[in-house]
Amino acid sequence: MAYGLLKGKRGIISGALDEKSIAWKVALKAKEEGATFTLTNAPVAMRMGAIKELAQHCNAEIIPADATSVDDLTNLFTQSTEILGGKADFVLHSIGMSPNIRKGKAYTDLNYEWFKQSVDISALSFHKMMQTAYKLDAVSEGGSIVALTYMAAQRTFPFYTDMADAKALLESIARSFGYHYGKYRQVRVNTVSQSPTPTTAGGGIGGFDKFYDFANKTAPLGNATADQCADYCITLFSDLTRMVTMQNLFHDGGFSMTGISEEIMALVNKE
Repeated sequence: MAYGLLKGKRGIISGALDEKSIAWKVALKAKEEGATFTLTNAPVAMRMGAIKELAQHCNAEIIPADATSVDDLTNLFTQSTEILGGKADFVLHSIGMSPNIRKGKAYTDLNYEWFKQSVDISALSFHKMMQTAYKLDAVSEGGSIVALTYMAAQRTFPFYTDMADAKALLESIARSFGYHYGKYRQVRVNTVSQSPTPTTAGGGIGGFDKFYDFANKTAPLGNATADQCADYCITLFSDLTRMVTMQNLFHDGGFSMTGISEEIMALVNKE
């Protein structure tokens, strides 16, 4: 059911790879709620995904951009303003990648050049995106910028390795830039800490299936789905959350606030 929450709003959605992607779901929900937007992803990611199919469905144009390149981001915001007929009202940062995780490197044996790539792609790209938009004045007064994160930024999950450090930086950037963007244009900046979600990126993490089941048994509401995360992001893009900024918002069925559940206790007692 659509509510018209984004009627007349313009936006930029990054990171939609395939139909498993949270960004893909956000794009579908944004379209349903009345928004117009551009889609963007790195050229290499676009070759692996199905973003053209999403663009056709949403009547959206695709602007390829490497989020670590200020030149590419400048082009992204400039072109989006022209295509959409005005500044963006919302921006989604759904970007993250760790070469160390992809290549099976333990946290105690990181390749530091790859670590720098993890940080640049997964966190610094968020600062670059906002700094570019800030300098171009490319986001409307009272606009909303949201990045996706994970609770490993606050608590230790050994399998998340260097991505945990990158996400911690991402959340810090949201707080720091959120202050400046709020003073400048009343623009809100928040991060959404989502449940473990079976996306293409999540599937690359060792032991994901077992942890997904553990989180689902721990959270009183169970794991939040990608569709439900998209719903939450839409509320953050809307005018209903005009005074919410610089927050890391947990969207995980209560997992982050639960010490142990009855289901997990039952499993332990069986042993």
